[in-house]
Amino acid sequence: MISKELARKIRYIQIYTSKAVNDALAGEYQSIFKGRGMAFSEVREYQIGDDIRTIDWNVTARTGMPHVKLFIEERELTVLFLVDLSASGSFGSIRQTKNEVAAELCALLSFSAIKNNDKVGLVLFTDRVEKFIPPAKGTTHVLRIIRELLEFKPSHPNTDISGALEFLGHVTHKKCVVFLISDFLGHGYDRSIRVMGKQHDLIAVSVADPREISMPDVGLIELEDAETGEQILIDTSSIAVRHQYEQFGASRLEGLRKLFRSINVDHMELLNGQDYVLELVRFFKKRERRLR
Repeated sequence: MISKELARKIRYIQIYTSKAVNDALAGEYQSIFKGRGMAFSEVREYQIGDDIRTIDWNVTARTGMPHVKLFIEERELTVLFLVDLSASGSFGSIRQTKNEVAAELCALLSFSAIKNNDKVGLVLFTDRVEKFIPPAKGTTHVLRIIRELLEFKPSHPNTDISGALEFLGHVTHKKCVVFLISDFLGHGYDRSIRVMGKQHDLIAVSVADPREISMPDVGLIELEDAETGEQILIDTSSIAVRHQYEQFGASRLEGLRKLFRSINVDHMELLNGQDYVLELVRFFKKRERRLR
């Protein structure tokens, strides 16, 4: 039995993301995620402008009239979300944590997927895979995914992106659309992302919080690494300290951009507090231009 608060959250996300799918993402999702190939549909009489390579010579010979074969795209896809729920995702300086942003993004993409009759699956991971929901269709299934994302309590605080990608390689052998959603604060995952990017349509979504990029002048504060427990005291009244902090955040983000560009993996950046629907539409349009 889920709590009333969780039920309200799920209902809110369902209503908000469903409206966004209908209002802002109609057609965008389908245009950039292509099916697995073309399947024969039917034969009809030749019309001016038809490609002569599609002529069905057997039917043409039998009827005495030129006929062509029609094909349709095999639409059904499998979409998998690999979501990092390590302790660093529980941070949020605005109204949401990074994990809650990730949950809403997954909901938005899941409703887009099932609207197009695609399957959706979920992998929740920290420094190990903690939950796997096999791909399936339907609103009930998507609501289960949202519920798991919102209420799941991970057993481990650290991150192992490579381990999650290796697990994915074991549980699916057909090409999928894979959204890897993380703050990418771990290390040593470059090779695994490179390998997975060749096997699947991999999209990296980096989720960050404004306070991870810049720090206001609030005097002495103690920062704690959520995954290691390491603490450090910094003086935010120092211009030099704030500048160094911003440089570090900018350098880390640029490093991610260079990594994904170098291995030809699409990269979407989400900042807590941004309109993620608008960011997703922009990403879809950018990807569509690249795939033309």
